[in-house]
Amino acid sequence: MKQEQCSLKGGCMEKYLIIGAGAVGSRVARQVAVQGHRAVVVSRRGGGPSHANIETHAADAADTATLTRLAEGASAVFNCANPEYHKWPTDWPPIANALLAVSEASGATLVTLSNLYAYGQPQGPMTPHDPLNATYEKAQVRAKMWRDALSLHEQGRIRAVEVRASDFIGPGANAVLGERVIPRVLVGKKVSVLGDVTAPHSWTYVDDVATTLVACAQHESSWGRAWHAPTNAPRSAVEAVNDIADVAGVPHVKVGAVPKAVLRVGGIFSPLLRELPKTMYQFEVPFIIDDTETRDTLHLSPTPWNEVLADSIAAFR
Repeated sequence: MKQEQCSLKGGCMEKYLIIGAGAVGSRVARQVAVQGHRAVVVSRRGGGPSHANIETHAADAADTATLTRLAEGASAVFNCANPEYHKWPTDWPPIANALLAVSEASGATLVTLSNLYAYGQPQGPMTPHDPLNATYEKAQVRAKMWRDALSLHEQGRIRAVEVRASDFIGPGANAVLGERVIPRVLVGKKVSVLGDVTAPHSWTYVDDVATTLVACAQHESSWGRAWHAPTNAPRSAVEAVNDIADVAGVPHVKVGAVPKAVLRVGGIFSPLLRELPKTMYQFEVPFIIDDTETRDTLHLSPTPWNEVLADSIAAFR
């Protein structure tokens, strides 16, 4: 198709609509802008990265009419929205339905950023072909979003693809290995994290997530299925914190688990903490992403782990 031919030859200026100006949405915008394409970024406040090829708009991600207008002539719509976690059941459905309508009306490929929640508790490394078996409400919300998009794709009404990632790491991300960890390591203070601090866990670099989203938008062969963002080998919380210290050139610090009693009390006051018991398995058992197909088929590899950590540390120095 013309879109893929243009991308491969590098001679056509495409238009991309990006919903969300957070850590991933901003990186998607920068990547396509650097490629010479036009990026239209929509967020609640109208923010976004600065570049000659990037324009920003303030709009509601569920505003079908406005988004359809902004998507006119776009090759792809990136769903990088990020409603507050405890509001997923109320906030995601109108956004998801709006973007399905926008994609159908504009003919733009719908490229959705998602996560691993919908698989439920894993029995081994998670692949993009695993059934979406999670039973808790918020995971089911994400599962329904993909099933609805895939159904319309299979009907020929839209083109859809989904990219799933594990817990983020990198500057600007609301990350477990972020502001509650790195600054403390840098000053030699003890770190407290969730769950079993020795359980292997996958951490996905936000730049690699954005790269995968852009690659899926630009290659027709990726459409109609889900992909896993390329991710480095799993590291337990203890290993990851020690790695951070090593890359930063500071001594190792103690790593402990947040007591469950603290989480229960915190849940009385915090909607986010109140939801943690349903997802704590992600930090209590090996939680590992299998990105083999992304590496073999899309020819994408994760940024080396030490580079990921150096970038993350630099944001706090």
